[in-house]
Amino acid sequence: MATQLSDVDNNDLKLIATLQARVKELEAENAKLVSLLADCHSREIENKLHGPDEKGMQSKKGNRKSGDKIEKMPGHYTRFMSHHSKRYIALKVMYFGKRFYGFASEAQMEPTVESEIFKALEKTRLLVGDRKDSQYSRCGRTDKGVSAVGQVVALFLRSNLKISEANNGSPGEIVLDKWHEGEIDYVRVLNRVLPNDIRIMGWCPVPVDFHARFSCLSREYKYFFWKENLNILAMESAAKKFVGEHDFRNFCKMDAANVHNYRRRITSFEISPTDTRYKGSQLCVVKIRGSAFLWHQVRCMVAVLFMVGKGLESPNVIDMLLDTNRIPRKPQYIMASEVPLVLQSCEFEDIKFMCSPGEALRVHLANECQIYQLQAAIFHEAVLNCVPLSDDQSSLPMQEIKKKASHIPLMSRPTEPSYEERRAKFNSNT
Repeated sequence: MATQLSDVDNNDLKLIATLQARVKELEAENAKLVSLLADCHSREIENKLHGPDEKGMQSKKGNRKSGDKIEKMPGHYTRFMSHHSKRYIALKVMYFGKRFYGFASEAQMEPTVESEIFKALEKTRLLVGDRKDSQYSRCGRTDKGVSAVGQVVALFLRSNLKISEANNGSPGEIVLDKWHEGEIDYVRVLNRVLPNDIRIMGWCPVPVDFHARFSCLSREYKYFFWKENLNILAMESAAKKFVGEHDFRNFCKMDAANVHNYRRRITSFEISPTDTRYKGSQLCVVKIRGSAFLWHQVRCMVAVLFMVGKGLESPNVIDMLLDTNRIPRKPQYIMASEVPLVLQSCEFEDIKFMCSPGEALRVHLANECQIYQLQAAIFHEAVLNCVPLSDDQSSLPMQEIKKKASHIPLMSRPTEPSYEERRAKFNSNT
């Protein structure tokens, strides 16, 4: 009897072992099938993005009703793409900031430029994993309404290249420093799904220790304005005083909780005319280059320059505001508008951006220029059709029709709390 029980136990153990082995085989087979399914969907997406020519794409769009929704492919999720090759790249980004609530997606309002970029990355299945796994960084954090033609971001994206044993030891990561045939055309793929006012201008492979903010050597901003009656010579005299390393706490919006060093270096500050004129006034541009900038620093500097250009302040007011021992508290003044401000470029060592062959990007930007010129023509037509001024008003210069607000000298204005006072308040609340 004992022998029979022992035989039964042995048979049960053998059966359990066989079933466990079969379960492992099925799990392995299921993993392979999931991998193949994700790969098939990825190739289908790739073919849709790369395969048809522009004409074919337009015909398909033409057949689709405006109310139709593009359904997501079932069974295809970002988490299934972790087996794909990926590489760390930098993207050069252009955007027209008018409708965006700044660049960074941490803003409480939508849309932001960053949120639109990540929507495009998810739609094209270029993002491997989620954002926190992508080692994402941005160079500049422009505010609401500010535009850029040279913003730079960096992150890991899916790659067509085979995973090489010569990589840096991180599985699945390609860290090559040159262009390779057969790679995904990141510019073309992303620009097909991005809104018209955002464009990827180029891409470049970067080393894994690259950081879009901290690896940046210098940044250049441009600020456009109409000359009108401004004294450009006085503005240029004042602008030269910004060049060099100074404490700019009186030319920024102070963030005492997070920023403790307000010294920044300005390497060049130029004011020059452009070829554009309107109603006798010439469009000018301020070009400012520096290693880094404080929050609202450019708009604050330009605001004071405009006071100098209008003859309301002396160029020497720049010297006084840069002397934080003498003026530790910033006088209250309204900073310049955000609309004419552009992040022009971000410079890095050994980074050369590559763009898609062909004229698609250039044609798109030229078309956008024409659209805005048409809008300007409509507004100009509205100006011509305004109700005529009375005889008394028409005899006055346009500048005199505007009510002049009395100017209070900067040195006589109420001041904001100093950095030390802000820190003391912050520490008392924590």
